[in-house]
Amino acid sequence: MQMGSNQDEPADRLNTTDTNVPLMQQCQEQQQKIHYHHAERSRLCTDASNQQLFDEHSPRIKRDIVRIIAQYLDSMGYTSTKVTLYDEANVKQQRENDYISDVVRLRAAVLDGEWAEVDRICSSGYLKDKKHILYNVYKQQYLELIDDNESQKAFTILNKHLKPLEAQQSFQDEFRDLCYLLTTKSIQDAPAFRNWDGIASSREKLAEYLQNILEFEIVGRESEQQHLKPNRLISMLRQAVAYQIESCQYHAESVPLVPTLLTDYAPVVVPNAEKASLVGHLGNVKCTAYVGASGKCVASGSSDNCIRIWDSESAECLATLRGHTSRIWDICIDRDGSTLFSASGDGTVRIWDIRDLHKPQCTSTVQTDTGGDIYSVSLNPLESHIVMAGYDRTIRLYDRVTGRMVQTFHGHDLSVAHAVTNPLGNLIISGSKDQTIRFWDMMSGSCVKSLRSHLGEVTSVATSDSGMLLLSSSKDNSNRLWDLRSLKRLCRYKGHQNTSKNFIRSGFIGDSLIVGGSEDGMVYIWDRESTNIVQRLYGHQGIVYDAKWNPKRGILCSASDDWTLKTWWFDPSLSLSE
Repeated sequence: MQMGSNQDEPADRLNTTDTNVPLMQQCQEQQQKIHYHHAERSRLCTDASNQQLFDEHSPRIKRDIVRIIAQYLDSMGYTSTKVTLYDEANVKQQRENDYISDVVRLRAAVLDGEWAEVDRICSSGYLKDKKHILYNVYKQQYLELIDDNESQKAFTILNKHLKPLEAQQSFQDEFRDLCYLLTTKSIQDAPAFRNWDGIASSREKLAEYLQNILEFEIVGRESEQQHLKPNRLISMLRQAVAYQIESCQYHAESVPLVPTLLTDYAPVVVPNAEKASLVGHLGNVKCTAYVGASGKCVASGSSDNCIRIWDSESAECLATLRGHTSRIWDICIDRDGSTLFSASGDGTVRIWDIRDLHKPQCTSTVQTDTGGDIYSVSLNPLESHIVMAGYDRTIRLYDRVTGRMVQTFHGHDLSVAHAVTNPLGNLIISGSKDQTIRFWDMMSGSCVKSLRSHLGEVTSVATSDSGMLLLSSSKDNSNRLWDLRSLKRLCRYKGHQNTSKNFIRSGFIGDSLIVGGSEDGMVYIWDRESTNIVQRLYGHQGIVYDAKWNPKRGILCSASDDWTLKTWWFDPSLSLSE
């Protein structure tokens, strides 16, 4: 096992720089009232896709949402926008009114046996999408024709109308029994219709079914007459933010002020303690990434040619992905945590289905024409394309849908260490051994801007969640922050070591902190604005290549040359200076 140069430091020592005491005191004051929430968070509070809460497609819910938005627009003085909203909503409202009117007329026509009128109403545009209604109406018409021994007409109804609606049958094998009726002497001969008690009674049951549909729609309209409490939208947003705060792993004794509603709330914490050590790789660990937003699992790529997936709490290895024939340089995972992408020294990017960690599968292998090492892999914001770059100085864009390379980007003089897209998805940003950062137009493939500020090889690039900032790492012993709008250099972060033949990367912790690895075996955390080091995390016995933060779980994961990963958390029993 390769060892770092800091062997004389205690392995479990935790320390910080003493170069900025006021800043340290400020961080301590911000975190001294935070405690870690060990309990598993409620899915009801945090799972936005939970459809058990309400049906977003319900007409009543849609009308409620329109009323709430309109109330907020009115309170803010956006009267014209409110009128436009109601005008567009009323177009759909008129369609719903026409649909209810058709159901009323259909009910009357069924009771009177006016089947010509029934056919005319059923062919109207407002009922075409109501297949369950059409199926029951045509079934009634079919049964009456069978009862009157009109087999030829009944067969026409069965073939023309009921067969296309077979999926709407009330129970399994009902359609089979409807077909069987063409060969029987009586409707009661079919098992599904033994309780048939005549045309009049059957029509009344169908009319009752249609009446229930009307009552459901009318009750939904009554919600429009309900009193709408003042500031309803703001009240609901406060409830949502309160759930987010309560579901966080770290709880503050005082109520925090949430700065934005565009992202879920996550408290700013500075990790100060090792939580777990993830042991199992047989070579240095080059990269790490969380599996989905929850942070329950974390993945790692190693020089042992394997990717491992771990439980971030128990440190148990849940799955090992084998197939590459050389070291893993980089990995990334889609937002829902179902697919992993790995870049390797064997010249390929492999795509893995990791939904079932008991049986992870490689679903596709992307091979470059040069076969050189691929150092970087990432996804565009829509996750429809893969961005890959490596030793051959070329960046490639791969379409996941068509399975083809759709664009190549040439211009770097040496190998490309890292490439990502900006949050808008119109630019690719790359860092290279030629000491430049380049910006590429996604559509044309041309280089639109080049930055030459670093004095060493650029080892990584990363954008902030807001899309306003760019962070770059270089072998000139610095990480640099850039304004993505003006491309002006804002500041430089120093104190770590990054000079030798390693890809040491850095990234963001929320909006206020910067994290990165170092050749001295420590994880460094800087204050973004002041550039001061607020934490050094000791524990690794070799170079730290990569470190990733998960805001949901509130833990940091680092990958090292000592063959391990470590997770770090904020221990409230320790101060930042311990």
